[in-house]
Formats: sequence, structure tokens, C-alpha cells
Amino acid sequence: MACGARLLLRTAAGCQGATELLKASSFLLACSPGLPRSWAWRKPRPRALLHSAHRCLKGKKEPLQTRLVAAGSSPTDQEEEEEEEIEDDEIEEDELLSPLPSALRPGETQKILVVHPDVKWGPKKQHLTTAQLQLAEAVALVDSLPDWTVLDKLILSTKTPDSKLLFGKGNFQTLTEKIKGLSPLTAVFVNVERISALTSKELEEAWGVKVFDRYTIVLHIFRYNARTREAKLQIALAELPLLRSNLKNELGNLDQQGGGSRYIMGSGETFIEVQQRLLKEKEQKIRNALEKLRKKRHLLRAQRQKREFPIISVMGYTNCGKTTLIKTLTGDEGMQPRDQLFATLDVTAHAGLLPSRLPVIYVDTIGFLSQLPHDLIQSFSATLEDVAHSDLIIHVRDISHPETIPQKESVLSVLRKLELPQRLLNSIIEVHNKVDLVPGYKTDESSALPISALQGHGLDELREAVEKPVLKETGKRIITIKVALSGPQLSWLYKEATVQDVDVLPEDNTAKVKVIISDAAYGKYRKQFHQ
Repeated sequence: MACGARLLLRTAAGCQGATELLKASSFLLACSPGLPRSWAWRKPRPRALLHSAHRCLKGKKEPLQTRLVAAGSSPTDQEEEEEEEIEDDEIEEDELLSPLPSALRPGETQKILVVHPDVKWGPKKQHLTTAQLQLAEAVALVDSLPDWTVLDKLILSTKTPDSKLLFGKGNFQTLTEKIKGLSPLTAVFVNVERISALTSKELEEAWGVKVFDRYTIVLHIFRYNARTREAKLQIALAELPLLRSNLKNELGNLDQQGGGSRYIMGSGETFIEVQQRLLKEKEQKIRNALEKLRKKRHLLRAQRQKREFPIISVMGYTNCGKTTLIKTLTGDEGMQPRDQLFATLDVTAHAGLLPSRLPVIYVDTIGFLSQLPHDLIQSFSATLEDVAHSDLIIHVRDISHPETIPQKESVLSVLRKLELPQRLLNSIIEVHNKVDLVPGYKTDESSALPISALQGHGLDELREAVEKPVLKETGKRIITIKVALSGPQLSWLYKEATVQDVDVLPEDNTAKVKVIISDAAYGKYRKQFHQ
């Protein structure tokens, strides 16, 4: 038994609790009188047991275990505290990311009627696009979700988009009759930015099915495509305004029944106050978790800047071909572009080379959308924070899309809202992608670069156009330096600069070295080698 106790001892406690765990370990120790003193059972701390139970229930780690470890090799208190702090963060974030009551479940099948309210006049009338194109984009949003099907679509004119029922009495009656006649319809997508909780309630009661707006549809697309913890936290943050809106509506119903203003036993708070406080606390916890991730990203950004890697952010309307472009520029086979709206929700970085062999980092960002709700932009501002620290922005446009001009305006509008440095906004390189899909392509925008990321057309010209502003922005220069082959200069240049070419001159044992070097590094070189 003593021999067996020297091994990593696992109990069959499973997830039955800490009491069984302690009993099992005590029994085994009592049965092992020959156990060397150098071996000691490390009593799990209460928090550690809680973490283990949580992980077991979540299916993340193996069941609770009792361990016999050599006394000389046990972790320090500081290491244990750091590990517990990380586990605390994981548990708290898991709780924050738990499905919300209002959330649509992944894999939920929906049969949709898409309705686009065509505003005839007033401030909400769209002048840069048409109702047909807006309806097509709404259908594309639904089609990007698996198990969602568009049963029918229609454009319905309205003079009162801010009224409780969105449409006039006649059109509303026509729409209601159409909905009642569609089977098996499960939901109606009204293609407006936001619908108030009261309007949503009225429409659902009139139509007998769920009602979605652009906010809820885009949120569900985000939720489906989110892969990283940060993206999921940002979606949870974006969902809170929707929850607050729904809460006001539900509490209105409770007040009518006399339940919303009643005090909860012993708490001194009404039901309304408790719900509002819980939402506020959840929002603060999500923001704190995002702030921790932001600090980690700041450290990574500082490391990139320390190594003097120029950062190029690639931005554009959703599904314009950003990921395909970066994959072609870098040769990164790990990137898998998808013909889908909002396929990219996280900022990802990919290394590439410019014509001068200067290494740069291309940053792939979330795509934009017209009428993207302000709360969504705010929630993802932490992700887009990296853009503000770029050396250059490439704005990719799908020039084959019929709404390419309104899409450009949408992207530029969001960039202005991000309060980017003026130098970045002034130096944006605009790229017309998918020119292979436009027969006889012509443009009046002389500064735009025509390319096809998929076919590889125009990419050499793009790299050259990127290089000049990057060198200027990062304070680098391309120069030729003459060095003695017998000295340490050449080795120093390989270490501190980007060597492009070495032309050896054997007659005087020297070489002409063409390098890309920062102003700071060149100053060090001249000082160190007295040149």
C-alpha cells in the first residue's frame, strides 16, 4: 500500500463532494504506516475543491482527485494563489457567458418572413440605396444562419416608421393577413435597427409569432460565430440593452397586476429594483473581465511595438473579402475565408513581407454593416481598439456589390465614431476588390487600387503602395551602408535592421549592405561605429 501511495493517488470520489474526498484520502493514509515523511497529502483548499467541482460539472476536467506529492516539489503558496485567481476568473466568466433567458438557442430552426418597411419621406428615408437592395441584405443576414429559412419576403411602404405598429392601418392589416396565411411560419424579421419592447409585444400578440429586428438578428449571428472568450463577453455586453428593454416591458405587466412594486421578503428592495441591480452588476462584471483581456492585449501590442513590427489593419464592410486578401498577401494557409456575413468577429494578426522584405503584421478585423446598432459598436470597441494603434489602414471594398458606395459610407462613418487619429484617417489606402466580377471595370477614384484577392491580381501594386507610408509612419529608411567584412558591423545590421542585399567587394574586403533601418537604430549604429 505504501508503494502504491507513492504514486499519484486518485480516488473514485467523482463529483460527489469534498466530504467523500477527505474520507477516502484519510483512510488511505491511515492504512499506510510505512509512508515516508517526505510524502505528505496536501489538503485541498476549499476554493480549490470548489474549482474542481465546477470544472467537473462543466465537463472541462477530470473528477476530483486526492494527490500525494513529494514535500520538496509541492507548489508554493504564491503559485497556488495565482492558479486559484485564474480559476476564479474562468468560473466568473463562465457564469457571465451562461445562456440568457432571451437568447436564441444554437441550432434552433426558424422559418422567417422578411419585411422591409420602405420609408417614403422624412429623416429616416434612405437616399443612397433602394428598398430592394436593403431587402436583399436582410435576406442575406437570415441566410447566414444555419437552420434558418426565408419563407417569403416583401417591401411594405410606411409613412409612420415611429408609430407603435410601424405601419399604417391598411398595410398593417394586409401584413397580418399574409402572416396568418403563411405556414409553418415561426418568426417575422422586420428590417429596422431596433424595435421597442412595447412594439415587439404588440406585434407578437397580433401575429402570434416571434418578431426580430436587425439588432437581435445580428446578435444571433455574432453569437453563432463567436469563437474566443473575448468575443463571447462582448456579445454578452451587447445583449444587456435588449434585456433591459424586455425587463421594462415585463415589469410594466407586473405593475398592472400589482407585483412589480412589492418588496421582496427581508431585502428592502422591490422586484424591479432587484432585477435592475442584477443587470447592473452583471454589466460591471463583464466590463471588468473585458478590461483584463484588454490589458493582456495591450501587453502583446507593446511587445509588437518593441520589436518594431509595422501594423496594418484591414477593414471593410462585412463579406468584402478582407480575410481572403490577408491570406493571399501572407500565404497563411491556416486562414479559412467564408462567404458569410460576420464570419470574422475577433481581431487576428498575420505576418507578411513587403517588397523590401520588411516584415509587417496584417490585422483582420470585424466587418461593418449599415444601420449597425450603436450598442453593438460600443460592445466591440475594445476589439477595434487595436485599429487605433495601427500604422496604416487598408479599406477593402467589394466593388462588384450594387451597394458599394453606401457600404463605403457606412465603414467611414464607423471609423469616425471610433475617434481614430487623424493621421490614420488621412492615410487610408482604398482597395477595390473583386474587379474580376465587374466586366469592363472603370472608376473615377484615381487613388483606389483595383485588385482581385481571390485571383491574385494587383497585389504587387498593393504591396508597393503599402510600403511607402509604412516606412514613413514607422520612421524607417532604406539606405546602403559600406561595412568592413572583418568587423562586427554586418552582424550588428542583421540583428538590428532588415538586410535586403549584400554586395561584397573582395578587392578591399568590404561590402555594400542595403538595409531597412529605423532612425533610432541608425543613430545607434553611427554612434557605436563612429560613422
